[in-house]
Amino acid sequence: MKKFSTLRILHHRHSLLNLNLNLNPPFSVCFNFNFATVPHSHSFVVSYLVSTCGFSPESALSASRYLRFESSQKPDSVLAFLSTHGFSVSQIHTIVKRECRILRCDPDKVLLPKFLFLRSKGASSADITHMITTGPRFLLSSLDNHIVPAYLLIKSFVDSDKQVITCLRRNLSFIADNRVSSNVQLLLDNGVKRSSIAMMFSMWPSILCSCNLSHTISELKQMGFDTSKTSFAVAMLAKKTVNKAKWGDKVEVFKKWGWSEEHVLVAFKKQPYCMLTSCEKIDAMFSFWVEVLGYSSLELIKYPVIFQMSLPKRIVPRSLVLRFLDKEGLRKKGASNGTPLLTTENVFLKKFVYCFEKHSSQLLKIYEKSLNEGNPGEEEKNVCL
Repeated sequence: MKKFSTLRILHHRHSLLNLNLNLNPPFSVCFNFNFATVPHSHSFVVSYLVSTCGFSPESALSASRYLRFESSQKPDSVLAFLSTHGFSVSQIHTIVKRECRILRCDPDKVLLPKFLFLRSKGASSADITHMITTGPRFLLSSLDNHIVPAYLLIKSFVDSDKQVITCLRRNLSFIADNRVSSNVQLLLDNGVKRSSIAMMFSMWPSILCSCNLSHTISELKQMGFDTSKTSFAVAMLAKKTVNKAKWGDKVEVFKKWGWSEEHVLVAFKKQPYCMLTSCEKIDAMFSFWVEVLGYSSLELIKYPVIFQMSLPKRIVPRSLVLRFLDKEGLRKKGASNGTPLLTTENVFLKKFVYCFEKHSSQLLKIYEKSLNEGNPGEEEKNVCL
């Protein structure tokens, strides 16, 4: 317990700093809270959580419903265990605030086996510290009944333990979610490829923890999505992470610039990422495309991937080059304004800058100046207009 005594001292010092060295009793100074109203059976727990774990009195009272201890022996042993395994004071406070029930656990019987399991799979100390701080519910799950089966399920979709650990670094909590296994089977039954499910495990595990996933699958099928395509996984991400109100807000921005709801659906089917773009960025893209360049907003229906791209670092510099070429009559009338934005930088420079030897130095100057500044300067704006 000696190590944890140091931990507690550090916390008290931190508390004093937060109070601007005000040495009056912190409860009366910082909170309008009457400790006399705390049930006697909870009072020790509340006091412990406030003084040792950084809880506010209100949050400590709420957490005390899940905790029962009359002395600090067991919770101290948990905090000491975390401290000796490399967790900082702030990380320990974060863990306990997210899952206060950890304070009831036996460190040797409940916590240690999970640490050893992660280590046996190649997780480093830094990996474990990060994962448990962001997903402390993992420590409350049954190793044999939940963690091991979930781990094996993930590994059946990826190539190695290292990749599983990478998945878990992004979201450790989902390994103990009972919905994952049934949702994975639901996706497989609906023709979603294993590679798409592996991508969800690696990048978007929240999808696999979703409620009512069957409804989302049916909705996307009705929109015309093919479950065997990678785009289906991206569409699921959009539908599960963009709530109805925010979805409606984005549709309204598209409509503001002349699109219909059917146009939005066409673009979403072509590139589902467009509905993961913020309203502000969608609006800014249209503003530059229509008001600065003078192009039709409907042209972007063919190239919805453009909404993902950086406006200052890609769209603006390349569009300024194209606008100059149009002004000088160096491009065919009616040539696509979108396709040149999709190529790699080397291909773009080769086809739209270097091949025009007479103008290449001026074109490169326009391109590099805009690229370096991150926005069109006055000279480039004049070129556009």
